[in-house]
Amino acid sequence: MLVVMSQQATSEEIDAVVAAIQAKGYTARLIPGGERMAIGILHNKGAVDASHFLGLPGVKDVIPVTRPYKLVSREFQPEDTIIQVGDVAIGNGHLTLIAGPCAVESEAQCLNIARKVQRAGAHLFRGGAFKPRTSPYSFQGLGEQGLKILTQVREATGMPIITEALDTETFGLVEAYADVIQIGARNMQNFSLLRRAGRSQRPVLLKRGLAATIEEWLMAAEYILDGGNTQVILCERGVRTFAHHSRNTLDLSAVAVVCKESHLPVIVDPSHAAGRRDQVIPLSRAAIAVGAHGLMVEVHHAPEEALSDGAQSLYPEQFEVLCRQIQSIFDVFHPSHSVKPEETRNA
Repeated sequence: MLVVMSQQATSEEIDAVVAAIQAKGYTARLIPGGERMAIGILHNKGAVDASHFLGLPGVKDVIPVTRPYKLVSREFQPEDTIIQVGDVAIGNGHLTLIAGPCAVESEAQCLNIARKVQRAGAHLFRGGAFKPRTSPYSFQGLGEQGLKILTQVREATGMPIITEALDTETFGLVEAYADVIQIGARNMQNFSLLRRAGRSQRPVLLKRGLAATIEEWLMAAEYILDGGNTQVILCERGVRTFAHHSRNTLDLSAVAVVCKESHLPVIVDPSHAAGRRDQVIPLSRAAIAVGAHGLMVEVHHAPEEALSDGAQSLYPEQFEVLCRQIQSIFDVFHPSHSVKPEETRNA
């Protein structure tokens, strides 16, 4: 249920509505809008009687919310959420590029790649310090040493950094170093981790699970928003199907559906969807054409020597081509918001 206040509603009237909601045993969540304040009713176990609130001073309307996910839905918040990470804006009207290696291997490796992707047009640098690998014998990441290397990249380039938190035990450590915290596909329904992310002050990038429905994905985001953290970025990275021509099947229709259903920004990870270098650029073009707000792409200066996912990592020169091509596509849909890579570098 959503209580919509009139434009003339006073702070006292808003407080009175909040008190009335809480008196019924519900949770009230203030949702500021461009024109008026709305108040979401949460944690109700059954239907809410609108008549309890319609007659209160300052109330314009009471609207039932039909979606099981409330805080992430456009019914609760019609306006797009724009997430600010340093000088980088993520959301409608902005093309955000996140690039870097799958895994942090060394300071020299990360600085080399970071400088090249930044020159090409990347806004944030990605790199895994903790790696969730299918095999326990595969490279698991450098841990805190990797986090320290990422901060050196930020200091050297000015780019914000994003890296994954695997569990609640290491979440605080990642939170202390990273600008954006990633929750990976394998952890999309790790509910204790989602609740911990809800208590964080950092933006969270939430990847879609390996076989998750859109509703399950949005409900996972709901856990984070319900905890108080409204800075959530959704990431489509392909789902597991019977196909063998790619690592996963990139669900571009999900991008269009989620942009319609939710106010949260949506980006695409074509690298994990493809699993193959030659598919990354075509999938990136398609992702921007369908309305994604950005990309997260794996780039490595020597992918044949990479400790993780070298086969899907672009060479820096290929990433330059990708940046030029997707910028042209983005310009078609957002001509007044276009920012060229060279403008980003000189800002």
